[in-house]
Amino acid sequence: MSAVLFDVPGPKSRVRHRLYAVVGVLAIAAVIGYVIYKFADAGQFDAGMWEWVLYEQVQLEVLAALGNTLKAFAVATVLALAFGAIFAIARLSEHAAIRVPATLVVEFFRAVPLVVMIFFFHYGLALGAPFYSVVLGLTLYNGSVLAEVFRAGILSLPKGQSEAAYAIGMRKTQVMRLVLLPQALRAMLPAIISQLVVLLKDTALGFLITYEELLLYARYLGSMLEFDRPLIPITIVVGAMYIIMCLALTGVAKWLESRNRRSEKAIVADGKAETEEGVLTPDNQPV
Repeated sequence: MSAVLFDVPGPKSRVRHRLYAVVGVLAIAAVIGYVIYKFADAGQFDAGMWEWVLYEQVQLEVLAALGNTLKAFAVATVLALAFGAIFAIARLSEHAAIRVPATLVVEFFRAVPLVVMIFFFHYGLALGAPFYSVVLGLTLYNGSVLAEVFRAGILSLPKGQSEAAYAIGMRKTQVMRLVLLPQALRAMLPAIISQLVVLLKDTALGFLITYEELLLYARYLGSMLEFDRPLIPITIVVGAMYIIMCLALTGVAKWLESRNRRSEKAIVADGKAETEEGVLTPDNQPV
């Protein structure tokens, strides 16, 4: 038996692949162990380096920095999703006056580095609080990427979906808003969540313009002589916080995907039940 792209491995190949996997895991474990050993040898795990964790004021400031990170992420996520949906629809328009400008906007903001946009908004346009520059940069960059994700998702749908909607008298805006876009969102959910994870991590660029988020506070706390400059410990803690947030996003995506599958199964089951109830006998009487 063979798969579409490769031959199914035989017994010897499966043993060899397992061996490669074990060797790879051991190599990764060795690297992690070496890093931990070097940190321990440098005194990064000494009690004095982690004393800052016990201070209530430090805990409150870490939570405040986390709140600022999540605030920028939440606002930029909503705006980026709206931006992506609007410009994806605009790029699919039959009117060149709408399609061409939308294409130029999306391609431009996809090409410009996010750091450049943040600097431009903060130092060039002087928007005031760093929050606005960070959110605007995140919105335009990630919204442009999401616009391409949405457009690809809409184009991947069968043409019968839109044809059926037009057949019952729906206008093009209704077809796009009520039929195609919701299905594209479900189909492209993994890609959307992946881009939102990128957006979450990109909030750390706000420290370059002194936005008070996690990375900026970690840099500040790591330079304090009062706590023996615990740069590595605070970096480990902040890194773990980012990992937890990214895993939470992935968990939400899996939950939504499983919920969509359950909903689709329920719809199919209801459709089969209605079909069975409507089966006619040769005498044109329902069974």
